[in-house]
Order: sequence, then structure tokens, then C-alpha cells
Amino acid sequence: MIFTAGRNRKSPAQREWDALCRKETAFLDKRRDKKESALNRMLAEKVPDKLQHTLDAAFEKAFFLVFEKGTGVIEKTYNRDSLEKAYQVNVYADEVYGSGKSLRAFSRNANRAKNVNLLLSGVSGIGMGVLGVGLPDIPVFTGMILKCIYEIALHYGFDYTSEEEKYFILLLIECAVSYGDHLAAVNIEIENCIPVPALREDVSLSEQIRRTAGMLSKELLYMKFLQGIPVVGAVGGAYDVIYMKQISEFAKLKYHRRFLLTRDSAHGV
Repeated sequence: MIFTAGRNRKSPAQREWDALCRKETAFLDKRRDKKESALNRMLAEKVPDKLQHTLDAAFEKAFFLVFEKGTGVIEKTYNRDSLEKAYQVNVYADEVYGSGKSLRAFSRNANRAKNVNLLLSGVSGIGMGVLGVGLPDIPVFTGMILKCIYEIALHYGFDYTSEEEKYFILLLIECAVSYGDHLAAVNIEIENCIPVPALREDVSLSEQIRRTAGMLSKELLYMKFLQGIPVVGAVGGAYDVIYMKQISEFAKLKYHRRFLLTRDSAHGV
């Protein structure tokens, strides 16, 4: 790795890289084993058998809908041009100053966008839970996940509209809600897409949508069941924030990694 400033002193980029690696390791270690909560164990006996299939289909449909028709709608919720200009300003400042502060500006902006989207997700999920709205919340929740990742991508200078980038985003979501061996395997797929995402020859975008939808629905099965019960459904809706935080944190880590590697390459080091 390139980020060196001298024989005994680390450069700002090296320090940023080391901190990123520690955060990634902590995230992956935390999800090495799945520990079912007491609430999930209690709900397991009450969830109808067919709900898993229904949830799979709902998430799959939501991803197809957003990718085919919803990106333009999502972009109306933020100023893409403004975010792209802010990124260019930060690039210029980093080229001029080359300091830890100028390098951290990209992550600060991405983190700010993430926190705003977490707040919006919480309001939406809890509000629908109070009303007993479970399955109809899925397109909204899926749209919020993608909105958050889109904004994170822009803050690190990446476009999200290509088929390859959609595949990368789907891998991020799948990995963020996975455990153990499956998490490790998907993480390798993600690493193979850094810094330039590419579709695998044996996996189409449609197939990856199904994979990601299935993993999301499996992880959220009990909470979406609970969210469909008026009033107490607020508890299930509150979990939208928990999973949004989990997914957005992981997406930020991987886009940050791509950003650092791309910046390093651009400097020709």
C-alpha cells in the first residue's frame, strides 16, 4: 500500500486507511456468528409459513421498481448537482492541502447524509408500524436504503446508475445483513469489484436482485411481521433504523475504501 509520508511518519492517507481497516474488521467480526434475539425467538412460532415467500417477492419487486423507474424519483429528494460540486470542491481542497482534515471532509459529508437518512427512515418505519403497515412499507424502506447509498456514493465521487454499480450496491446490501461463511463469501465478491465493479459472468443483475431480496427478507421476517400489527408494530418499524444503520455503515466503509484506492491511483503513487 502506497500511503507513506516518510520513514517513520504515516501520511494522512495511511492513517485514514488504517482506521478504515480497523472499522471493517470490527464490522465483519461482529457478524461472524448470528445470535437470535429473544424477541425473534418469541415471534418464530407466530409467523405464518407463507410470509417468507411473500416477503421475498415484495423486496424483489421493490428493487426492480426502484432500479427501473424510481431512481429519478429518489433524486428529487436531494440535489445531485450540488453533491457532485461539493465532491469536486473537496477534491481540490485535498489536492491543495493534502492534510488529514481535507481528506476526512469526504467521510464527514457521507456521514452527515447517512444520519439524515437514518432519521427519515425512523420516522417512516415507526409511523407505519403504529398504523399496522408492514408489507406496504417495503418499497419505502427499500427506496430509503438506496437513497442513502446513492448519496454516500456521490460524496465519494461515484456514479450509481450503471448496471455494474447497481450490482455492487446489491452486494453491499446482501453482505451487510449476512453472517458467517456467507458474509465472508459475499465480502470477497465485493473486494473483487473494487475499485471497478463488474458483473460476474454467471450472475445477472436480476439474479443478484433475487439474492439480495432473499437475504433482506430472511433477516427482516420477524420485524416486518410485527410491524403489521397496529400500535405494537412501532417496535417492528423501529428496526428499519437499525438495519438502515447497519447497511449504510457497511456501504460507507466500502465506498471509502474505493475512494482511497482511487485517489491513491490518481496521484500515481
